[in-house]
Amino acid sequence: MVVLRRVWAAGVAVLLSVGGADPGWAQSSEQQSAPAAAAQTAPAAASSDVGQDVSTKVAATDASASSDMTAKKQYVVPAGTKVLLQLRSAINTKSAKQGDGVYLASTFPVVVGTRVLIPAGVYVQGSIDRVVRAGHVKGKSELDMHFTSIIFPNGTVVEIPGIVNSLPGARKQTVKDDGEGTIEQSPDKGRNAGEVAKIAIPTGGTVGSIGGLAGGHPLAGGLAGIGAGLAAAGLVSLFTRGADVNIESGSQVEMMLQRPLVLEEANLTGTAPTLVPASDQPKPMGKPGSAQLLCPPGGLGCQ
Repeated sequence: MVVLRRVWAAGVAVLLSVGGADPGWAQSSEQQSAPAAAAQTAPAAASSDVGQDVSTKVAATDASASSDMTAKKQYVVPAGTKVLLQLRSAINTKSAKQGDGVYLASTFPVVVGTRVLIPAGVYVQGSIDRVVRAGHVKGKSELDMHFTSIIFPNGTVVEIPGIVNSLPGARKQTVKDDGEGTIEQSPDKGRNAGEVAKIAIPTGGTVGSIGGLAGGHPLAGGLAGIGAGLAAAGLVSLFTRGADVNIESGSQVEMMLQRPLVLEEANLTGTAPTLVPASDQPKPMGKPGSAQLLCPPGGLGCQ
């Protein structure tokens, strides 16, 4: 009995020792701990990769922005700058109307700092805003216009905020200081007086002298006739308008910028592009032909 107990105790001890050293249990424990460690390290690696991608994209964006700023270097012509222009098309309030185009060209370069920003010879376009003709008794002719765009030699076009500042050398027109650049025609008093004299003296004097000669007082009749002629000329002047604003082609016009003019390097460099007409360009319309006359054979004028 004692021997059986000893044998049983020894067997249990052997089983316990073998179970504690079982390699399968250790391998299972290692396999379970490995995925947990991998799961912990994966997010850290992923976040590191995302951070690198973001920083790379930001650096590329900054480089692109700096490249664009370098390529689009800007220059500013300050507000209040005056540009001397020459009119290429005459303007007259008798024929001008709102919306008509005005065409000019610069005659002197504009320098800001050490660089020419508006060279001589650039084209400037404008538009007429208001036309007022002088009345028969009072009032002066007036004209408002503003400048819309400037065309550089390389073909680029820039909008300009400009108004008329003065008309250098003009004798019969002035520019009102009203912030709109209104051109006003001076009244032509000498012309009106001359027209009155042309009507009054020859016509009235002749008629009065004839009437006075018949009555035996030619001198008194002549003076009375002149007075009557002056009265008639006054009536004629009531039906005659005042002088129109007339600015001839080639006149000098000084433009003033109301706001800063922003230019880019592309406006100041390069040459004019070569333009080739399209192959399908519409052809000019032909003049209408005269109608054929039908006439009997042997008639006059028939061929």
